[in-house]
Amino acid sequence: MYTSRLERLYTNLRAMGHAGMVLMPDANLTYLSGLRFHRGKRLTLAIFPADGSEPCLVLPVLEQSLAAASTAIAMRLFPWADADGPQAALAAALAVAFPRGLQGTTLAVEHTSMRVMELRALELLLPALQTADAGPLMAALRMTKDAQEVAAITEAVHLVERALQATIAQIRPGMSERFLSRLCSEAIIVAGAASESFENIIAAGPNAANPHHQNSDRPLQVGDLIIIDCGACYNGYISDITRTVALGEPSAEARQIYALTQAANAAGRQACRPGTSGTAIDHATRRVIAEGGYGDYFIHRTGHGFGIETHELPNIVAGSDAPLLPGTTFTIEPGIYLPGRTGVRIEDDMLITADGARSLTTLPRELQVV
Repeated sequence: MYTSRLERLYTNLRAMGHAGMVLMPDANLTYLSGLRFHRGKRLTLAIFPADGSEPCLVLPVLEQSLAAASTAIAMRLFPWADADGPQAALAAALAVAFPRGLQGTTLAVEHTSMRVMELRALELLLPALQTADAGPLMAALRMTKDAQEVAAITEAVHLVERALQATIAQIRPGMSERFLSRLCSEAIIVAGAASESFENIIAAGPNAANPHHQNSDRPLQVGDLIIIDCGACYNGYISDITRTVALGEPSAEARQIYALTQAANAAGRQACRPGTSGTAIDHATRRVIAEGGYGDYFIHRTGHGFGIETHELPNIVAGSDAPLLPGTTFTIEPGIYLPGRTGVRIEDDMLITADGARSLTTLPRELQVV
């Protein structure tokens, strides 16, 4: 698995004219090596030469045993001690990775992850350093999942669905959003997840009109629609699901926007197939809500890719025209948000297959009244 990932990386680096790539402790390093480091204040950099020679890892000496025991690929380790600082270890690693130097070539680095500290350390040793953004390349490599990745994601889905059902069963009037959030977090761990994918969202009543609501002490009230957005992490891969439930009988308008959102979700799932695009899927969901008269209240994209991270490529939104290939995983999550009143979101995790698409999430999408 890791060998094929590295081969694809090196082929792309050479095609793009890069001498190599330097990665921070983050999702991309995990994807290529299996390593998971806490990103602290001590310099840690992985260097991947485009010629396919052994990657080099510059790291604090206190992380050396962890790296040696947990890396899934062969790597040369260049540890450094606090008393010495990282520059000598980094210089040695660069000399091994690029014995002919880097004159006239570029290094791919992560524009959204690399900090000034790491960039300045490289520039000190390589005054003429030219860099390019490694983000698009790594995002493209990670977008289609192999069988092992799909298996991990599928189990993460099973865990969060079990936890979500347990959470919904505990909803009571007067319970705060924050208290229900804690119940949800506990249920995800009890189900067998390593952790939550992200901090869950509990948005009830007028708070449901905010797609990224921060859980509050507002008590749940009869008549509320309650959005529950949560996920589980299993073997390094995540799930992401949203269901909206009603506490007691909701208003006629609440039922109306729920029915529209449910129909939009179904239209989006039906639009999924190999070769389709994020643009086409987004159009399918958005059209349903627009024709129902609530187009101005669907205020975010239809979905996003996920895998190691909660948000990856592809984006399921207008302008995302690349064809979706088998193995691509992403969400379908249309919503309607009425400011100051209420809101609905229904989110499923999709997988493009060789001959169609499959919803990995299977919890009922009909409005549940608790």
